[in-house]
This record gives sequence, structure tokens and C-alpha cells, in this order.
Amino acid sequence: MSKPIIAIVGRPNVGKSMLFNKIIGRRLSIVEDTPGVTRDRIYGESDWQGRKFTLIDTGGIEPRTDNQILAFMRSQAQIAIDNATVIVFLCDIKTGMTASDQEVASMLQRCGKPVILAVNKVDQGRSPDIYEFYNLGLGDPIAVSAVHGHGTGDLLDACVQYFPPEDEEEEEDDAIKVAVIGKPNAGKSSLVNKILGEERVIVSNVAGTTRDAIDSRFTNDKGSFVFIDTAGMRKKSKIEEDIEKYSVLRATMAIDRADVCLIMIDATEGVTEQDTKVAGMAHEAGKASIIVVNKWDLVEKDDKTMARMTEEIRRDLAYMTYAPILFISAKTGQRVDKLFDMIDYVANQAAFRVTTGMLNTVLANAQTRVQPPTDKGRRLKIYYMTQVGVKPPHFVVFCNDRRLFHFSYQRYLENCIRSTFRLEGTPIILSIREKGDKEE
Repeated sequence: MSKPIIAIVGRPNVGKSMLFNKIIGRRLSIVEDTPGVTRDRIYGESDWQGRKFTLIDTGGIEPRTDNQILAFMRSQAQIAIDNATVIVFLCDIKTGMTASDQEVASMLQRCGKPVILAVNKVDQGRSPDIYEFYNLGLGDPIAVSAVHGHGTGDLLDACVQYFPPEDEEEEEDDAIKVAVIGKPNAGKSSLVNKILGEERVIVSNVAGTTRDAIDSRFTNDKGSFVFIDTAGMRKKSKIEEDIEKYSVLRATMAIDRADVCLIMIDATEGVTEQDTKVAGMAHEAGKASIIVVNKWDLVEKDDKTMARMTEEIRRDLAYMTYAPILFISAKTGQRVDKLFDMIDYVANQAAFRVTTGMLNTVLANAQTRVQPPTDKGRRLKIYYMTQVGVKPPHFVVFCNDRRLFHFSYQRYLENCIRSTFRLEGTPIILSIREKGDKEE
């Protein structure tokens, strides 16, 4: 089995995200004093007493609510509870025990999982107010302060005793990390849910529902994948809430972590200015990418519609001609199964390596076909080329004078490398150095 899972649950605004961030040691969950900020389950990894575990921060459980988002969060928390090895039920000493706490406690008692009761915001010592939480019937409450970190060691000690023996855990695998990025409401969460077959990410017509980047592991006969569903990236002027702003930052971090980016485009709208910015972020980060045109089922089509849209995408995203395009419907599942082969393919392309000997054969042939440029009687001399990195493939060309290396000739060499080695789905970096520069 995989690493043990600790799920932090409780009603909204008791400090679950703050506790999650304190244990993980980095700011993964969005922390704000607004109830309902953590809408989805957020995963992170940490270790205690030499045992690695996965921690889940859930949206607050509001047992009775008419609010659509809060109702979604309650069902999300239930899925987290079902997947957990041990559950930390967090309450707030400042507000005391509430009716909602009692209802959540009752729900947890029926789940059949070990539950550890923690009371947050106990800043010094053990407050006498903590004793009322014994009424929840979940045993001894552990006093913690998520802000200062007091009591978190005791809490993790209590959790670790419910972990299965270490020999039952399997080694970390080499799953391909896939970031699903795009503007709000392009269907990112719907695609992840279609693949996983569960309501893993909140799907709603309310734009901006996915505020955090969410990790979901998935394995099939094509291999092992981790899908990162990110908050939709919208224009900066539209980011009014601090929460939205932080989500864009998290999406940027998700791109950095990913091996492959799926750039989601809404087929009913075509490529918008925001799409070009989102795609540009993946391109500048040097990530293998696939352009995924979603909602294809909603487009009225004739035999030339796909060709026309492909042409428009190639024109609007001219800097990403290397990225393959796939037309899908996350709602109906049309062509979604083709994604896995494509993800696997572009991930391998990004990790491509070639020997210096083969590269220099390509270089010699390229120079024979098109002579290097001259400027005021001086000709560019290219000595040799070597590969210095992967993900994306990074090549260094050594020459006599980098000022003579015109951009158009650089692009020509890039195209020669691409066509010779059939590099698709990944950007490539070509650095120009003068002989005598250090090779890095």
C-alpha cells in the first residue's frame, strides 16, 4: 500500500490550513480568515519519527448548509475521510464546542477510522476550556497552536501509532506529474474527474471554484500519473480577492513541479488573450506541453472545423508550434483515453538525450545546406555543439563570436535538431557561447 494518509477535518475557519502548513513546513494551503477558503482537498507530504505520510487539508465541514460551495466541500471532506488512515478532528477553543462540532463528531464516529481530537488556538499551557471537548466522545483532546506549532509533536505522535507497519509501504514510484492549466471554467476539474472517476475536484459553473492546485494519483496500463488541477488563471485586473491572487501563484508553482502541462482551451471561445498568457507560462518554464481543446461536443462542426481551429491555434500560439493539439470533451469522455499515450510521449521527448557525435553530424549537415551568416566581412564560425541538460533538452553551441549568431540562424538550427530527432511536445533551449567560455 502507499504512504499512510492523515486527513485534517473540522468545521470552517478553525485553523485546519494553518495546521496543515505548520506540519508540511511550506505554504501549500491558502490561509485566510474567510470561512470556506480551502474548498478542495489539498495534499502534501511530510515525515515524523522516520515515517513518511501524506497529509490532507479538507474544506470545512458545515453539516447543514444551503450554500452550494459549502455543500460541495462537505462531500469533498467525506472522500478525504474515506481515503484516510487516521483522521485529525480540529476544533477551536476560542469559539468553544459548537453544535456543528457535535454533528461532525457524530459523523466521524460512524466512519470506522481512528479519530484524534485536537483543539486549536491554545496558545499557552492547557486551558481549562479544553475539558468541554470531552463531551464529543472522541477521547482525550490534544491542545495545539497551529500558529506557533505548540502541541503538533504530540498530535503527530498520536497519529503515527495508527500507521501500518513500514514493510507494508511500497517505494516511491516515478509517476509523470501533469499540471492541468488554463483560464477559469475551461473544464480542468471536469477532465481530472473524468480520468479519476470520482468528484475529486469541485466542479461548478461558478468561475474560480478551484482555488488551490490539487494533486491526484492515477495508474493505468499506460503508467503512473499525478494530475495537478490548478486554479484557473485569469487576467490580473480581475484578481480582486487576495485568495485569487495566491491561487495564481500556486498554479505557477504547479507548472514548476510538473513534467507535462495540459493547456486547456475552451472550444466554444477559441484562443483568448488569457490563454496565450497561460500557455506562455508553461513555455517559459520549459515544460513539455499538450494543447487540449475541451468542450468539442458543444461546437457545431463540418469536415473542416478541426483543421480551421488547428490553424487558428497555431497562429495565436505561434511560439508553441511543437505542442501537439488534442480535441476532447471532458463531459462525454471523447478522446480522453488518447491523452495518456500523448502525455507519456511528450514526457519522454522532454527527457531526450543525444550524443555529441550525432549532434555535430546534424550541425555539419545544417551548415552545408545553409552557410552561417556574415557581418562586415566576418563570418560566423561554429566549432561544435553539445547537450548539457534535459527537461527541456538544452544544447550549447560554441562559436567564434556570439554577436554574429543571428536569431534567424539560431532558429534554423533548432528546427534542424527538431526535424532530425523528431522532437515534439517539448521546447528546446539553444545557448550560444564563445570558445573559451566555460561549459556549464
